[in-house]
Amino acid sequence: MTNLHRFDAAFAACPLVAILRGVRPDEIEAIGDALVEAGFTLIEVPLNSPDPFASIELLARRFGDRAVVGAGTVLTVEDVLRVEATGGTLIIAPNANPAVISAAAERGLVAMPGIATPTEAFAALAAGAAALKLFPAEAASPKVLKAMRAVLPKDVRMLPVGGITPEAMGPWREAGAAGFGLGSALYAPGMTAAEVGERARAFVAALPSVG
Repeated sequence: MTNLHRFDAAFAACPLVAILRGVRPDEIEAIGDALVEAGFTLIEVPLNSPDPFASIELLARRFGDRAVVGAGTVLTVEDVLRVEATGGTLIIAPNANPAVISAAAERGLVAMPGIATPTEAFAALAAGAAALKLFPAEAASPKVLKAMRAVLPKDVRMLPVGGITPEAMGPWREAGAAGFGLGSALYAPGMTAAEVGERARAFVAALPSVG
């Protein structure tokens, strides 16, 4: 099974990306366990976290086929290669750098760049993006997403990221959001694995009502 097929299956199971910005390697496995037990199948460790490549490697080893893991804030081609070396397969970024997207796609990794305009969205897809991160969602709206969905290919998965809470997902889903990236409403540095698990379950429970 290719990395893209694994991503497709994980996304179908739970279209929520856990963004663990600031997580440390010594706590990553317990937090990962809590997320997977809650139903999460997509986990991102941003590269501006402490020793992120160690955390990604630990997640990749621990969860194997149970979750798709990788990095966020991937800004360079060198970062793509380092993520691949750890066993990570998700390449997520706040921006749409064609070189980074292409490097990921050429290596069979799953690129999810950040976009804010239709121009960026089409350029990212042309470079090989597998999904698009609408970022920052606080600067957009469901109306903006709906307008973009009207012109983008129908099968493109768009995920609002930024300020998403369980209560906020409904209007975005109605506008065409395929899923979401979840940051501080799910995890913030200092949280226990139990706290993360409780928040994760709240997000998963909210999905059926906004599908």
